[in-house]
Amino acid sequence: MKIAIEGCCHGALDDIYFHIASLEVQNNYKVDLLLICGDFQAIRNERDLQCMAVPDKYRALGGFYKYYTGEKNAPILTIVIGGNHEASNYFWELYHGGWIAPNMFFLGHAGIFLSHDWPQSIERHGNLHGLLKRKPYFKGDIETGSLGSPPMMGLLRTLKPEWWFSAHLHCRFEATVLHPDTEVVHEGAETVVERNPDEIVIEDEGVEDEIPAAASAAQYVPGGTPAPAVVANPDEIVLDDEEEEVAKPPPPPPKPLETKFLALDKCLPRRQFLEVVDIPTGSSSPSPVISYDPEWLAITRAFNRYMSTNRPQLAYPDEATAREAVQRELEWVKAHVFTDATGASLEVKPVEDVQVFAKTAPGPGEAESTGKVQPPHYPNPQTAAFCSMLEIENKVDHVR
Repeated sequence: MKIAIEGCCHGALDDIYFHIASLEVQNNYKVDLLLICGDFQAIRNERDLQCMAVPDKYRALGGFYKYYTGEKNAPILTIVIGGNHEASNYFWELYHGGWIAPNMFFLGHAGIFLSHDWPQSIERHGNLHGLLKRKPYFKGDIETGSLGSPPMMGLLRTLKPEWWFSAHLHCRFEATVLHPDTEVVHEGAETVVERNPDEIVIEDEGVEDEIPAAASAAQYVPGGTPAPAVVANPDEIVLDDEEEEVAKPPPPPPKPLETKFLALDKCLPRRQFLEVVDIPTGSSSPSPVISYDPEWLAITRAFNRYMSTNRPQLAYPDEATAREAVQRELEWVKAHVFTDATGASLEVKPVEDVQVFAKTAPGPGEAESTGKVQPPHYPNPQTAAFCSMLEIENKVDHVR
């Protein structure tokens, strides 16, 4: 599956789709999915601009509203996350994720393999010298360890995804993070695999291949006929416990787990803002389908009670208690969400079975869309449907 990854969007959807269409013509391929790594700027009307976290000179309507109102259609299934320059009111309506326009899905307040900011210290896993040559003002933040997000690196080290995509710093940067389960150390021309010091090795572990003496009377010669049988000495005394050991070749060294990191620039001329990667999926589906992850649904159910509707944040449980709660909720999710009308188990639960795009705020020029005032909160039926599916309280639309 060919996936296009875009750095910061900043409302330039038309330019992004045009660029992808040009690449498809030039390279004779079809892009199946577009991922946008934040600063998306889902502005539906002029009043949404009052919720936009940018200086006044950057407040612009952008092109998203055309896809929101149906004036245009997204030509590629598009998945987006939020950044630090957003009109956060619309994304808050879809806190748990949902369709922000037809064929355009917001992941909600979660990313996993997509993040707007970089994971902290990721720059040390790539060409740091080249990065500083292009962005010398990064040096201070790198030296103080303040470039990037510490929780993001924690997630990367824990989840060990094959890919991680980011934006935010407006430059293209590649890195590869090797995970320390099995570190590969290069010594000269040899590759040495370091054993995990905590691994328990049982001395008699493994059983060598055994070939009885009688079985070696005729041996197979590749491309020819069996070799002549070896005539046994009738006077030979064969002991019952006599064995012939055959040496086994050593196993190849395990390939270390690694995460390929890619950050991209914002959509401007002569900038490296988009990359197309080919990722095997093992799926026979002709087009990608967005579906729910059962573990994430279980986490959402387990932690919904801690989502505060007031300024103070409720205290979270300790890790052991949290893990037990998630495991219980996972069983609930499998029994209540991942089943059909007959009670049979489902392997996949498409999002569109539950959440369907709905226009909640007026478009530009419509009633209550203009003026430099904060827009009201628009309850989104997708969030209500999501909470109903999980049988949790809808705290996003909580009335204070």
